[in-house]
Amino acid sequence: MSRARRSHVPRIVGRLVLGAFLVFAGLSHLFWARQEFAAQVPPWVPVDTDVVVLASGVVEIVLGLCLILLPHRAPAVGWVVALFFVAVFPGNISQFVTHTDAFGLDTDRARAIRLVFQPVLVVWALWCTGAWAAFRQRRSTARAVSR
Repeated sequence: MSRARRSHVPRIVGRLVLGAFLVFAGLSHLFWARQEFAAQVPPWVPVDTDVVVLASGVVEIVLGLCLILLPHRAPAVGWVVALFFVAVFPGNISQFVTHTDAFGLDTDRARAIRLVFQPVLVVWALWCTGAWAAFRQRRSTARAVSR
């Protein structure tokens, strides 16, 4: 296996694992963990909590399948997944601020530690899909052309 090919293997594995994680999480929204996810919907969201949980579950399933089945669209999918992780972050903050127990997070310390991992998911999505690298490459190319 060439060096270039070997350097892509961790990203491919990362993309597939993240996709599987999202599909699993999405299915859990729909079936066995609806109440747990409902605990993360901030009280200020003007949509029925169950609708938010179900819709976000469907979105997670779709995003996970896109990560797995659309490798040729990986950079674009990576940006969408990263934005999704940013969009759901207020739910994690709300769970911390309101001291809501869910997913075994029954202390403020546990909920705070979880907050640290949301940015890790954003970085993971951008890295494993090559989204950040593609952005930097396009920017570099645009600068070279404009000179």
